[in-house]
Amino acid sequence: MQMKIRKLGTALLDVLYPPSCLLCGADVAQHGLTCVSCFGRLQPITHPFCDACGAPQSSQENLGRTGLCAACEQHHPAWQHARAAFVYTAAARDLILQLKYADRIENARFLAQRMAQIGQDILQPGTVLVPVPVHRWRLLRRRYNQAALLANEVARIKHLQVAPDALMRTRATTKLAGFSRKERQQEMQSAMTFKPKWQQKLQGRSVVLVDDLLTTGATATACVQALHLAGVHDISLLVAGLVPARPEVDINLPE
Repeated sequence: MQMKIRKLGTALLDVLYPPSCLLCGADVAQHGLTCVSCFGRLQPITHPFCDACGAPQSSQENLGRTGLCAACEQHHPAWQHARAAFVYTAAARDLILQLKYADRIENARFLAQRMAQIGQDILQPGTVLVPVPVHRWRLLRRRYNQAALLANEVARIKHLQVAPDALMRTRATTKLAGFSRKERQQEMQSAMTFKPKWQQKLQGRSVVLVDDLLTTGATATACVQALHLAGVHDISLLVAGLVPARPEVDINLPE
């Protein structure tokens, strides 16, 4: 009976608010999807990609025996593994920035579905998801943390636990748009702290840090360092969008 009522409610909702593409507004089969044209503009990341930074590779031969790109073989990131749903092209940028700044929280479910697919090997049973935090003043203005929305959606899909406030920003960092890699790292230094109430719950657990975007990795590195200080060492990274380290890709992004 409940199922029939739910289906009836969904049908009524579709009549009142016809399903439309998340990007262009064209008609689609159901809510929360993109049209074929807009989906073609997205660039999902598939194998081969670097195990440590998640960056897609043109060939498996570009990866070493341990599955790392040349850059990560020389300087491994602070985390162990990284997975990203989409390359940060114009279409992915629109989905992420609409989620982040325009109250388009329905985009979180679409992005999380692909994040759950690409990250299935690191989203093992018992894994705890930890969203990258925003400062409380920014949270008051924005009213939600987009990383937490993504973490909750991935957790729902994979039936995992979320530690929503395991990390906290100790200060309101400057927006990192236009900053160099070194400047980003300096700005994020000691900007994250771990809440002790989660220490026992995360002890010995695998943690996946969740964020909307990976650019230079300065924010994620600060989070990993705070988790390490709390005794958490099995840490991977899962993001919706990845900015490849290429000069032709604009990394002047809002933070």
